[in-house]
Amino acid sequence: MHVEPTPQPTLIDASRLVIEAMARAGADAFIGYPITPANHLYRYASERMPMMMPAPDEITTVQWMTGLGITGKIPVTATSFPGYALMVESINMAFMMEIPMVIVLVQRLGPATGTATCGAQGDLLLLRGTISGGHPLPVLATSSFADAWTLSAEAVKLAVRLRTPVVLLTTKEEMMTAKSYDVSTLPPITPTALDTYGGDAPYCTYAVDDPHGVPRFLPAGNDRHQVRYNASTHDPCGLLQHTSPAAMANTRRLENKIRHNLASFTFYDYDPQQGAATLVVAQGICAAAAKDAVMALRLGNKAVSLLIPKTLVPVAPVYFEMMAAYERVVIVEENINGQLAELFFGAQPPAQVRTLGALGRMITPAEIIAEVEA
Repeated sequence: MHVEPTPQPTLIDASRLVIEAMARAGADAFIGYPITPANHLYRYASERMPMMMPAPDEITTVQWMTGLGITGKIPVTATSFPGYALMVESINMAFMMEIPMVIVLVQRLGPATGTATCGAQGDLLLLRGTISGGHPLPVLATSSFADAWTLSAEAVKLAVRLRTPVVLLTTKEEMMTAKSYDVSTLPPITPTALDTYGGDAPYCTYAVDDPHGVPRFLPAGNDRHQVRYNASTHDPCGLLQHTSPAAMANTRRLENKIRHNLASFTFYDYDPQQGAATLVVAQGICAAAAKDAVMALRLGNKAVSLLIPKTLVPVAPVYFEMMAAYERVVIVEENINGQLAELFFGAQPPAQVRTLGALGRMITPAEIIAEVEA
């Protein structure tokens, strides 16, 4: 007999949901340097994570995360654009070394330090270009409190499964705004664990016997095997090499293991309506306004469909299949230069694609309705 859970309305912000979900998924260390608007994540992690280390700066943060990752910890941090900019070189190091970790990036209005207490969606193109060589760094984006729970857990599991840094992208409004939310609706989270090498043969850190292209993990300092981690170009055993065939094949594998496994971490909400000629596309904080606008349009007997992409990098092919089915696509985002549209289509979006943006404020449902009806 199915018993409905007792409702548990709780005044909560998404930061607490993110930290709790990550801890339940297996993250066991938070390293951070406090920065607005990611401060709540820092504070909650200090109360919830088994290990919490305040770092002196953002460069040190990812260096410490990498060191912990080598020992078998699953580390998490949270930052905003200025801090992420300082982390980029170390994220590249962790990407090459194949160290699982999650970086929660809480967007603020820029450039530079910008306005720390004003939200935005301005970091998408930075994330596309984080890794030198253009290799894809997996990026998941929350669009609701439910996403703050489920996608946070998925980010941890993805980092472990593919042995890679993962970015969870969100905004100031989501992370710092408290509201009444029924936490009884949150699904259970099962913890993840590293796929650890247990063979008797000498261990090669980056050797692959897995169809998904992911090497098995073994912590440094174990009492059975030597382990070599290397942030420079290297062969499957972690030995430093220049442009040997083995080293180039290993670097190519870093690209392929993300792209070839994309279907396993492609998350989105798609709400098609029969007869609709227009598709509204919105991610992150703009998704709530888009949902309200689409509902109002439908109540007014106008057929409109809605797509909320939650995996942003790499761009999933299924998004293009959906958008190609409509005469008109309206992409809504909290910036003035159409970064999500450029992420999808490059510098020249197709003629049927229009963008609706804003600077320093959230877009309203009324603006989306007006753009769809224009």
